[in-house]
Amino acid sequence: MQAETTPATLIDVTRRHAARTPEKTALKFEGRVTSFADLDRRSNQIGHALLAEGVKAGNHVGYLGKNTDAYFEAWFGAMKIGAIMVPIGWRLAPPEVAFMLADSDVKVLFVGRELMPMADVLAGERPGMVIIAAEESEFANFRERQPQTPPPYQVKPKDICLQLYTSGTTGRPKGAMLTHESFVKHLGAMKAADIEWNRWTSEDVSLLPMPVAHIGGSGWGIYSLFHGATAVVERQFDIESTFDQIEREKITKMFIVPSALQMLVRHPRARTVDYQRIRHINYGSSPISPTLLRECIDIFRCGFVQMYGMTETIGTIVALPPEDHHPDGTPKMAAAGKPLPGVEIAIVDGAGKRLPPRQVGEILTRSIANMAGYWNLPEATAKTLDAEGWVHTGDAGFLDEDGYLYIHDRMKDLIISGAENIYPTEVENVISAHPDVAEVAVIGVPDERWGEAVKAFIVPRAGRTVDGTELIAWCRGKIAGFKVPKSVDVVEALPRNASGKLLKKELRASFWPKDGDGRQIA
Repeated sequence: MQAETTPATLIDVTRRHAARTPEKTALKFEGRVTSFADLDRRSNQIGHALLAEGVKAGNHVGYLGKNTDAYFEAWFGAMKIGAIMVPIGWRLAPPEVAFMLADSDVKVLFVGRELMPMADVLAGERPGMVIIAAEESEFANFRERQPQTPPPYQVKPKDICLQLYTSGTTGRPKGAMLTHESFVKHLGAMKAADIEWNRWTSEDVSLLPMPVAHIGGSGWGIYSLFHGATAVVERQFDIESTFDQIEREKITKMFIVPSALQMLVRHPRARTVDYQRIRHINYGSSPISPTLLRECIDIFRCGFVQMYGMTETIGTIVALPPEDHHPDGTPKMAAAGKPLPGVEIAIVDGAGKRLPPRQVGEILTRSIANMAGYWNLPEATAKTLDAEGWVHTGDAGFLDEDGYLYIHDRMKDLIISGAENIYPTEVENVISAHPDVAEVAVIGVPDERWGEAVKAFIVPRAGRTVDGTELIAWCRGKIAGFKVPKSVDVVEALPRNASGKLLKKELRASFWPKDGDGRQIA
């Protein structure tokens, strides 16, 4: 039997499923069920409605709100006329949202119910922007008065289909432009490789709790739709709702961040939920401590896949498969994993010279999954995506002799104390094993003698207390003396963004007033 060809665009993905299995459920959201035929038809209508509002190929269409099935209808509708979807994080402050709307010159903004008050204010700043309430009758009226036939635009593989704004380290966020081709060729290569943990069927049901304004949300939705599976969309991550969905919808796959996994496994209900249908839980976006990983394996008793990637690579490019996870720990569990099919990884020094195994340098990656560039930022694009197609991740790590990638830290997170390089993740992994510690973040702070000193921020476990002096003593002998924290702050919570990423810049701000990142602004 001849192998099925990979779709050329994301539009071809949904049209294929709509033609072959029209009644198959594509999306579920708060009692609403959307079949593949529904998704194809409704997105046709939205495409026509956007054209009627003057939206043209290459224009931007925005979504501001929590997760909803309407977002995917709007996104596919925009793609069908060559427009670019810009999902915007619902936790952002109005000035941040205003910047993204202005930067991408959004023509039509779909808005979730919780964000309508903010949208009304922003409308005054952008009088030409059309606002559509995404979850009200207005959305249905916007869509239903249009024809169900496909819009006339011919979607091309290299068309930009999604623009995600990166959180950034300093300065304004950058809009990473992602193409149809990057999505479908990357997912097609993974499917063709027939990786056990990545095998999907139309019977799979995936849970989508991560925000669609991040690659972990929009990207995971595309994973599910690509394979003809059902995506259960959660408005936002909620512990009780996640447990309910796992049981009621018989979830088989999900992607989630370690901070959310921790909330689940340490909840009183965790050991009463039926997880029998779950085959794999994919996790990523931030490191996971060995202690938490063992808890997760004990609770869920399914396969775990660590995923490493970035917005600029449409998400995952390196994965650590289930066979490399073990509750007692193995050397490979310290790795991010091995490159996915078609993905190249290189480790280079400051001069761009390739480094041999086990030498730490900057991680570079090259594959079809790479972004097309940053919107309207040619200089920033050139710094990240070089002429040979390598994305400079800004992450520090090394490859071992078997090709496994190990992440040490963001290059900017590197602590240099007395000419010694200290990678915070190594210190954090040690501290996280302390029985009283729930979460930990390690940064470098100014030190008159050594240049920088190690400082730890600790969130205690519920009902426990942490004594900084005792914790420092506990670390001695487990790591080299220069890596042991010189001070400890006990806090109620660590700052994170909407995707669960730890915001170390906020922790540094009071110690490094020049830029919050620990160095003089260049």
